[in-house]
Amino acid sequence: MNTKIGIISDPHATPGPVEEALSIFRQEGVEHVLCAGDIAGYGEALDETVDLLMANACACVTGNHEAWYLDRAADKEDSSTYRYLSGLPASLEMVVKGRGLYMVHASPPDSFMDGIRLLDECGEPIDEQRAYWTGRLQGFAYDVLVVGHTHQVFAERLGDTLVINPGSTLCNHSCAVVSFPKLQVEWFALSGQTLLKSWNWGMNQFSQG
Repeated sequence: MNTKIGIISDPHATPGPVEEALSIFRQEGVEHVLCAGDIAGYGEALDETVDLLMANACACVTGNHEAWYLDRAADKEDSSTYRYLSGLPASLEMVVKGRGLYMVHASPPDSFMDGIRLLDECGEPIDEQRAYWTGRLQGFAYDVLVVGHTHQVFAERLGDTLVINPGSTLCNHSCAVVSFPKLQVEWFALSGQTLLKSWNWGMNQFSQG
């Protein structure tokens, strides 16, 4: 019996695509929903986005935009949004059907800036980046690594680990469903848009995402 996990990332304070992804996940029969961070930033509907994630029991990790929001929003410490974002972990671990999964916004163990960027501006793999990150992940003790941050869409096996970036629900118009234990990944486009494999290529690996 398969167990399905729905994965989103980088919703950037825009609830519409998140709501659509959650609807897809319900149709696909997912048992858990993961969000790889950057709930805040860019958009204007952070409270609504947080409420949506909370109402659907999404397991989230923090991203760089959460850190920046919390630094600027000291006057909102009593709000439910502030409390939610300030309580997010840097990483999350779980076991699904005997497969170890680790989620972090950018790269393990707990970076939210050092993003895994495997694709060029056309969405094609960069061999040098694959080799670099394969080396970086040598000895990584998990079957699946879920990341966000770079606004790229990929599921690539690097060494012994399947690295999945579902892309940004806002920028890449994408979400993913992963079936365990076979680790089959299915992609879904959002907002009536074509799924963009790579977005905002002008940012370098260590810039804001």
